[in-house]
Amino acid sequence: MPFISVRITRDGVTQEQKARVIAEITQTMETVLNKDPHLTHIVIEEVDTDNWGYAGITTTAYRNRVE
Repeated sequence: MPFISVRITRDGVTQEQKARVIAEITQTMETVLNKDPHLTHIVIEEVDTDNWGYAGITTTAYRNRVE
């Protein structure tokens, strides 16, 4: 039973995009590893950019600095 965790920042990803990610990862597991799609679990965790660090600062601060 494959369990795949995907972590992304919470910044405007739509339900349709998440559904496509789940479908495509499931298909890849079936195609490449012969895993049964009915036993493949995908979890998408959305993390606030204040809780995701990059280059020593939060992603929020990093994006504000770069823009």
